[in-house]
Parts: sequence; structure tokens; C-alpha cells
Amino acid sequence: MPLDVVFLVLVGAAFHATWNALVKSGSDKQLDSSMIALGASVASLCALPFLPMTLPHPEAWPYILASICIHFTYYQLVGAAYRFGDIGLVYPLMRGVAPLIVATTSGTVLAETLSPMMYAGVLAICAGVLTLAAEARSGNMKAAGIAILNAFVIAAYTYVDGLGARAAGDPITYTIWICILPPLLLFSFAFFMRGVRPVVAHARRTWRRGLFGGAGSVASYGLALYAMTKAPIAAVAALRETSILFALIISVVFLKEKASVWRYIAGGVIALGALIMKLG
Repeated sequence: MPLDVVFLVLVGAAFHATWNALVKSGSDKQLDSSMIALGASVASLCALPFLPMTLPHPEAWPYILASICIHFTYYQLVGAAYRFGDIGLVYPLMRGVAPLIVATTSGTVLAETLSPMMYAGVLAICAGVLTLAAEARSGNMKAAGIAILNAFVIAAYTYVDGLGARAAGDPITYTIWICILPPLLLFSFAFFMRGVRPVVAHARRTWRRGLFGGAGSVASYGLALYAMTKAPIAAVAALRETSILFALIISVVFLKEKASVWRYIAGGVIALGALIMKLG
């Protein structure tokens, strides 16, 4: 992978860990995840007039519609997982299992071939994040089950959006559109389940948080999709999982979660996997 692509994916990983920490630290995990999506939508609408392409190629729209539905499921599961489990359990499982799924199926789905070195890097990164999950004992089986289920959802949108970004003609334009539309489903569902007044009241209290986290979410995913047009999707998906290093720092410094020596060992394994991928 080119050095500039590696750097962009790592910056996006830091943004991703930050918005997940915002959801975990919020008062209502389900609505907070929807507020992140709404913030991403607002940030995307503001950016839309400045793009060289305001609409992706027509071939990309089936991918966009599929992605909206997948991301609705993703945000719902993010909120549910953080309601039941610690970020030290949930985040590694969600982000660690997904690239393993993609890496082991990309040959069949996309006919992409990774070098042996890059496969070694994929496996090292996955081993590191799964070690972190095993070390995080404050979670429970329900949270772990939701997180693993969401890993399959993440793998699904990795494929859909990787292909959609390639078909769109411009990966940034594609990203903007898949960020604009999901809140329509998320808040329609929230209004139906909870009523309009409680949801609006929560939005008024947390709009700054949602806007900040949403902007970071857009930047994170946009950088990843751009990288997927320059390097194999499975490799980018795996390298993006270094966000666990940033999540670990945030969990210790800001969320005051306990960290054993195994977390740091696992973090080293992740960093080694990223290096192996670079050398590959």
C-alpha cells in the first residue's frame, strides 16, 4: 500500500474511534448513535456544493440505496451494543471480526488477490483486536453477540461501499450521499418507537455532540473509501482497524476504563500487522 494511503486510513481510524467514544459516553446510546448519523448528514449537506461532482454516476445509486439500509442496521446495533457492554469489549469485536470476514471472502466476492505478506498483516491485526476483546471482561455475552452480529453488517457495507465508490466516479461524492440519507430512516424509526417529543428534546440537548461526531464520521469513512479506490478493499478494511489503538487511548484517558498489560500487547500486535501490510 502506498504511504499516503496508509496515512489517510490511519487518520480516518482516529476519527472513527472518537465518534464511537462519544456514543459510548452519551446518556442514550440508541439516540446518540442516530445523532451522530444526523451530524454526518448535516456536515455532508454543507460540503455538497463544493464537490466537483454533486451527483454520483447512475451506476452507483443501487449501491447507495443498499448502503442506506445497511447503515440503518449498523447504527441501531452500535447503540444496542454500547448499551450492554464496555467499549473495550464491543469495539474490538465489531472492528476486529469484520475485516477477517472481508479478507477471507474477498477472493470469491471481488476476485481480489492479496499477497502473502498482506494476508499476514490482516491476520495479525485481527488477532490483536480479538485479544483485546478477550481481555475486556467487563462486558457480557449479550453485548458480545450484538457486536459480532454488527461485524457481519460492517463486512456487508464494506463490500457494497467499496464497489459503490468505484462505480460513482468520485469516492467523496459517494460518501456524501450515503451520509445524507440514513437519518431519514433512523429518525423515522425513533419517532415511531419513542414519539416525536422525547426524540426532539434529546436532539436539542445533544446537537453539538452529534454534529462534531458526525463530521468526524464523514471524514473517517470518506478517507477509507478513497483508499479503497487505490488499494485492495480487504487490506484497507484491515488497516482501518488500527482505530482500536486510538479507542484504547480514549477509553483509558477519558472514559477511565481499566487497561491490563494484554491490551498493550494486543496494541503492539495491531501495529505490527499494519507494518507487515505496508511491507507487503
